[in-house]
Amino acid sequence: MAELKDFLNSKNIALYINGLPPVPTIDEALFPTKKILGIELEHAKGSKKRPVALKLSTFDVQAKLRALKADVKIEKKEMPFFKEAVGLKENDRRQIVQALASNNSNIVDMLMKEVFENYSVLVEGGLVQMKRMRTQLIQTGQINLTSDDGDVIVDYGIPSENKETLSLTARWSQTDTSDIVGDIKRWQKKFTDKGLSKPTRMLLTEKTWSYITSNAAIIKDLKTRSFGEVILTDEDFVKFLKVKCDIEIAILSGVYLDEKGVEQKYYKDNVVTLIPNGTLGNTVYGTTPEEFDSKYGSGKLDTSIVREAIAITTMVKEDPVGVDTKVSMIGMPSFDRIDECFFATVSDE
Repeated sequence: MAELKDFLNSKNIALYINGLPPVPTIDEALFPTKKILGIELEHAKGSKKRPVALKLSTFDVQAKLRALKADVKIEKKEMPFFKEAVGLKENDRRQIVQALASNNSNIVDMLMKEVFENYSVLVEGGLVQMKRMRTQLIQTGQINLTSDDGDVIVDYGIPSENKETLSLTARWSQTDTSDIVGDIKRWQKKFTDKGLSKPTRMLLTEKTWSYITSNAAIIKDLKTRSFGEVILTDEDFVKFLKVKCDIEIAILSGVYLDEKGVEQKYYKDNVVTLIPNGTLGNTVYGTTPEEFDSKYGSGKLDTSIVREAIAITTMVKEDPVGVDTKVSMIGMPSFDRIDECFFATVSDE
């Protein structure tokens, strides 16, 4: 008779998860995946259900069943290590074993899909942590992940001339007095004055975008060009900024559940980032101890890789009989082109 481990193993879990369609996001496009053998981040230029974020962990400790006290620095330091595990519930185990005993493959497949979905959520939790780091970088040039288990704090060192905080009547939320076009052109000029290409893409949230679509000067200019009263659309404002500033717009959005299950936004309102064409860096993944052991060590661990860099390891228990599944990941973004970006806080409302 087939055994539980013949169905519930890292290879089958990986086949299921890798077969799920990925959802492309702007942060992934700006920081594509790069895999390295080690665990150090070097040369990082720094002048369905919403998944719950995976907890931080330290090396040489048992994974928590469902943490890294890390003050991570850029220059040749170990990247943060995330690890969490989930056990097969006793009721699920019994149902699967009974289905195996009855040779009912349809029921086995149905039950295994439910179990694999739980592991998929765990993997997505690891991806949440990487996305949190990328989205923070895009807006602040820093990473600041805090939890009860530990912190990951990294300052990538935005040059002082590449950031600004607007105040008083210059704030974009002051729609009658702010000079949005003037601000964007002024920020772009900081790069052309140094012989660099000017940033041609601007990232901001829906709320921050509303400051632009409510700006009195821009509305007046658009209506003057249209020779009278017209109903303006977002497309009109996008085209206007492209003509006036040679800049394209990307609206940022998205939410996740943090380690405590509280819904959080990925992106902050009231900030904008001007970026150049192309990618900004990489999402650098290291080799987890589990993956390293499976390839270069004893090879006793049942480990497979999903989403290019996340290790899934299954561990068979004898008493009581069951299977624990561990997800582990090492990584953080590298922001190689931070010197070519501009970061602005345009309001405090």
